Amino acid sequence: MSKTAKKEPLCNSIAGEGCGLKKVINIVGGKWKIMILCVIDNNEVVRYGEIRRTVHGITNTMLANSLKELEADGLVERKMYDEMPVRVEYNLTDKAKSLIPILLELKKWGEDNL
Repeated sequence: MSKTAKKEPLCNSIAGEGCGLKKVINIVGGKWKIMILCVIDNNEVVRYGEIRRTVHGITNTMLANSLKELEADGLVERKMYDEMPVRVEYNLTDKAKSLIPILLELKKWGEDNL
């Protein structure tokens, strides 16, 4: 980088409203959301019970709340079928699929550095 070129900051207004990094952390932060996205990404379409069995340690309340938040943030799509018993399936939206390569880079960084 030349002396005249400025380094791009992660956030111009550190953790302020316009901070893109803060927005990302708000929607995928926490203990469970990335794990849920991983399970859905691995299976493409997945049911609630399968997520519950795969994400060790998550409670029903945390899973239900996390799925609702991921759906509200446009990362997960929920499809309910008119059957008895009711069948609900989850899949990633295109928005979430565009996040997967970034998460893979974070995973690689963690493997290399932690």
